[in-house]
Amino acid sequence: MKAGDKHFKCVNSKTGYAIYYHSLGRELSNEEVKAELEKIRARVAIQNGIYLETLYWEEMKQDAELTQ
Repeated sequence: MKAGDKHFKCVNSKTGYAIYYHSLGRELSNEEVKAELEKIRARVAIQNGIYLETLYWEEMKQDAELTQ
């Protein structure tokens, strides 16, 4: 994962499992990010035979410090 990008995981709300990961550049506006994630969510739902409304995105936050 690149440090300058925003990282997201697509989660199936019925199982709680992440089924897809995607990264987007920080230069995108919030509206562009939402539009891109919605397109990908629809594609993931179709490819996996999952009802679209059961999928949602979570942004993955990176810790600045590593724990030992």
